[in-house]
Amino acid sequence: MQNTLVTKNWPIKTITLATLLAISTLNSAYAEDAPAPEDEYTFMDAVKEGKNLTSFRLRYEAVEQDGAQPPTFANGTANPTAAQELKDADALTVRSLIGWQTAPYHNFSIAAQLINVTKLIDNFNDSTNNILVNGASNQSRNIEYAKVIDPSYTGLNQLYIDWTGVKNTRVRLGRQQVNLDNVRFIGDIGFRQVMQVFDGVSVLNKSLPDTEIFAAHFEKVTQITTEQRDGNLEVANIKYRISPTESLVGYGYLSNINQLGFGNAWFGAGALNNAGVPNINADQSNKIFGLRLDGTRPFSPNFRAHYTAEYAKQSDYADGDKRIDAHYYKIGGGLGFDSFNFRVDQELLSSNDNEYAFQTPFGTNHLFQGWVDKFLATPRSGIKDTFITATYAWGNFLFFADYHFINADEDFNTVGGGTATNGDKYGKEWNVAATWNIDKNWMTKVEYGKFTEDDRYAATPNVANNVAGNRGRFHDTEKLWLTAMYTF
Repeated sequence: MQNTLVTKNWPIKTITLATLLAISTLNSAYAEDAPAPEDEYTFMDAVKEGKNLTSFRLRYEAVEQDGAQPPTFANGTANPTAAQELKDADALTVRSLIGWQTAPYHNFSIAAQLINVTKLIDNFNDSTNNILVNGASNQSRNIEYAKVIDPSYTGLNQLYIDWTGVKNTRVRLGRQQVNLDNVRFIGDIGFRQVMQVFDGVSVLNKSLPDTEIFAAHFEKVTQITTEQRDGNLEVANIKYRISPTESLVGYGYLSNINQLGFGNAWFGAGALNNAGVPNINADQSNKIFGLRLDGTRPFSPNFRAHYTAEYAKQSDYADGDKRIDAHYYKIGGGLGFDSFNFRVDQELLSSNDNEYAFQTPFGTNHLFQGWVDKFLATPRSGIKDTFITATYAWGNFLFFADYHFINADEDFNTVGGGTATNGDKYGKEWNVAATWNIDKNWMTKVEYGKFTEDDRYAATPNVANNVAGNRGRFHDTEKLWLTAMYTF
């Protein structure tokens, strides 16, 4: 029996010994003839395999705006030529972003990006006097020109460390750009040459199926005027993807920054509606909570429907002014056929009895209520903007057009109207653009916007202040932009 078993197992043992011998022989050959294993992945390898954060953008902007020059300089002294017409602005600027982000090394990567904005033609008011949006936000040296908010600047645009040591999670510490959803509430205002960036820590998690959770704590905001605002901004944004092209988002933005640079644009001039306390000193801390349903539903490869439904509530936060109490909605939709898309929307930023209106201080507001930037801060009477949008893509070209009917949520005072509230239509605006993506590096774009005033809005009911026709009015304005950009 024993001999039988040995005989039967002999072929198996032979095959096993032969296999081990072959492996041993191969290993010996590898040790003698094959190249040595590559060195361990180093930090310099991570640097070399990183990604470029470099681009150059040249832009010409022309502005024609009705109305007289501001009555005072930024330092408060009188402008002796205030009775003269505002001069047309011509701005030619170049923005250089130079930066690099390393590939991950032991779950860490580092990004650094410098920014320089240089004025090549300087016939414009760049609005740099530490007030972001206000009649007094003027550059004294060029106060006679219309505004183009592209100041000269050299500095650190971004500097952050990413850590990805937890699966499906990225932690980012440092100065960073942030763009959430349609950038209505949180954005980098990338259209302007100096962008808005945030200092702090953010976390992006994608562990749950079809869900993205973004949370952040920021302690400094650098605005497009280059001014930095200190305080606390808490951000929470949870997005659930219903489909690859549809999403439901819940968000909360809590800003404990008492001075955001909007001056008395939020609450009115002097001590209006504020029991003798100057509005310029009002605390602008606020919180916003909202829900957004947005997407595109394809019915076939060539036919689709677009829709948006969003609501948000804004109120005072921390020591914020108690007049901060308003709501927001956006509702609309449209259709797409092949390369053509068309939609109709309405956006409301409500008014709190003409004492305050819904504000979006951290959003990319240039993209809303048209591009002419008449409503970077919401007038106290609120905004009800009904607009039509159409786009068409053809090869490397994208064509865009929209038309806005911009009205108030509540009636407002008009120029020369005394204390009566007898206006509710700010005006109309239309915008057109053509973008040519020449290749993966080069892009050129031409844009035009025209705002036409309807009822002559007055910031205060005081007749003496309004007679000159320059106090708070949204004058007829035209703007032209020519842009060329190279991205590495």
